[in-house]
Amino acid sequence: MMSPSRDSLVDALSMKGGNGEHSYDSNCHYQRGVFSETEHVVKESIKEMLMNLDFPGCIKVADLGCSSGRNTLLAMFEIVNTIIETYQQVGRTNPPEMDCGLNDLPHNDFNTTFKLVPSFLEKLKMEVKGRCFVSGVPNSFYSRLFPSKSLHLVHSSLSVHWLSKVPDGLENNTKSIHIKDPCTPNVYESYLNQFKKDFSLFLKLRSEETVPNGHMVLTFMGRKVSDDLFKDCFQTWSLLSDCVLDLVSEGVVKESEMESFNIPFYNPNEEEVKEVVSEEGSFDINKIEKIDHILPYKIDGSEEEDEDLSLHLEAGKKHASWARSITEPLLIAHFGDPIIEPVFDKYARYMAKYLSVSNYRPNTTLIFVVSLTRK
Repeated sequence: MMSPSRDSLVDALSMKGGNGEHSYDSNCHYQRGVFSETEHVVKESIKEMLMNLDFPGCIKVADLGCSSGRNTLLAMFEIVNTIIETYQQVGRTNPPEMDCGLNDLPHNDFNTTFKLVPSFLEKLKMEVKGRCFVSGVPNSFYSRLFPSKSLHLVHSSLSVHWLSKVPDGLENNTKSIHIKDPCTPNVYESYLNQFKKDFSLFLKLRSEETVPNGHMVLTFMGRKVSDDLFKDCFQTWSLLSDCVLDLVSEGVVKESEMESFNIPFYNPNEEEVKEVVSEEGSFDINKIEKIDHILPYKIDGSEEEDEDLSLHLEAGKKHASWARSITEPLLIAHFGDPIIEPVFDKYARYMAKYLSVSNYRPNTTLIFVVSLTRK
């Protein structure tokens, strides 16, 4: 099998569709939990935006990187109901019409989401029945998606850390699929430079689409520390690297395929995000809130229990299913389908071992949510 180019690899980037055992829809409780921790920032931003724009008669909302299934409509449900509640709180008897755009890459499983739209509309507050319209917008959010000055609110959760392409300059990053200690400084610099280019472009494009005083709320997978090469900066990719390397040594995966594969992902620290926002110049930061990152699955226990690896095997399997739901299409595009079962069998065991000692490791990953206003 011929591996795809670095650019075409990103074309395959999507969560695993459908609603099977390893689908994103069946493994998205972690992302759902993150939204529940950050939705108060979204609601605050909505209320401030409506006050600044004097409660328009039609509101256009975009959810970028929406993925598929129940999570896609969870955020939009809370956004729409918050808009209606805010109108009622200030005595506005006529609710606005709402145009809700769901964006993701063309390979995203929009069909699974669209099947849920009728029940989504049925569950909305009575006041908005017949006044809310949902559409799909299949394209990269590193391109223009909407008409000029048409958006009032932009929301994106756990998506903007995905890059537009695999960074250049990673030819020597042959023993890892991402940033992992030990690696040369140029690997980190390549990822950081690509993030800065992509995030600056993202802000520029959204500034063209968003009305003045419109709001944007972005939730990132980020880092607590500035230490570039900390090996647990994002442990999912570190463990996945170990699994693929094992398959190389076993002859299941060609060494050349491992050497040419890198994940198009960068989890920035707060200062890196603030720097790009400041330099691009189209948005003001209203607030940044940080939430300690918690693994999607973890077994609590005493130190004695933590030493028993068997107690963590079930959590390891569940975490492997979660990791599979967000990476399977990308891995198949590069390595082919036969890698999937063996790589995630190994991942479950590596994650179980990681969980058994993670109480003794500093956690450097966090979630942070950024609220911005279009100048």
